[in-house]
Amino acid sequence: MQRRPDAMQAPRRVRPRRGWIHRLFRLAGWLLLLSVLQVALLRFVPPAFSMFMASRALQAWTGGERDFRIAYEWRPLDAIAPALPVALVAAEDQNFARHHGFDLAAIEKARRANERGRKLRGASTISQQVAKNLFLWSGRSWLRKGLEAWYTLLVEALWPKRRILEVYANVAEFGDGVYGAQAAARTFFRKDAAHLNTAEAARLAAVLPSPKRYRAGRPGPYVQRRARWIERQSRQLGGGAYLRTLENEPSSGERR
Repeated sequence: MQRRPDAMQAPRRVRPRRGWIHRLFRLAGWLLLLSVLQVALLRFVPPAFSMFMASRALQAWTGGERDFRIAYEWRPLDAIAPALPVALVAAEDQNFARHHGFDLAAIEKARRANERGRKLRGASTISQQVAKNLFLWSGRSWLRKGLEAWYTLLVEALWPKRRILEVYANVAEFGDGVYGAQAAARTFFRKDAAHLNTAEAARLAAVLPSPKRYRAGRPGPYVQRRARWIERQSRQLGGGAYLRTLENEPSSGERR
C-alpha cells in the first residue's frame, strides 16, 4: 500500500520556547524572593560586609596590594556620637525623614543642572546609598540602576528610617578601605565613634562621596569649608534631637 506524502515527511521539531520562558520567570521570581528575604534579614542582623567592601578587597587582591586590609567594625546607632549621623543627613540627604527613598525634587534639580553643563550633587538619597553600597557593585549600567531602585524600594518598605541611617553610618566609605563610623573614628582620630565631636563628624561627612580624593584626618581647604557648612546645617536640623524624631518612625510600608 502506498503511503500518503504527508505521512512520509519527518515531524518538525518544536523549540521548547515556552519551557525556557517558564524557567526564566521562575528564576526571576526566586531572585526577587531572595532579595526580599535578604533585606528583611538585615533589618535585624548587622551585615558582616558590603558588596563595596568585597569589590574593593577583590580589586586589591587582583592588583597585588598585599598589605591592603578592610577596616570595618559594626556599631549600633546608640554607640555612635549623634553628631555623625546628623552630619550625614545634613551633608547627603536633608529630606531623609520625608521622602520614600527617592528625592524627586533633588533629582529634577540635578537634571536641570546637568542640562546647563553643571554637575550638582545631592540627588542620591541615603536610602539609595545604602542599597548601592550594601547590595550592589560599583559602576554604571541600566541593570545596576534598576537593581538600585529595586533595593531602595525594599529598604524603605522593610526598614524604619533609623535603621537605614544606622546601616549607612556603618557601611559608608570614609577612606580607602575604611568603612563605617567606628573604623573611621579609630583610623583618623584615634578614638571610638561614641566620642566623635561635632567638628570631627562634619569632617567625616565632608569627604563623601569621594573618600579616596579627600581626607578627614588631614583636611584640605575644600573639606574644611564643607565641614563648616555641614556643622551649620546640622544645627538647623536640630542636632542630636533630630535622631529622636526618627525613633518612632515606621518603615514606608508600615506608613502606607
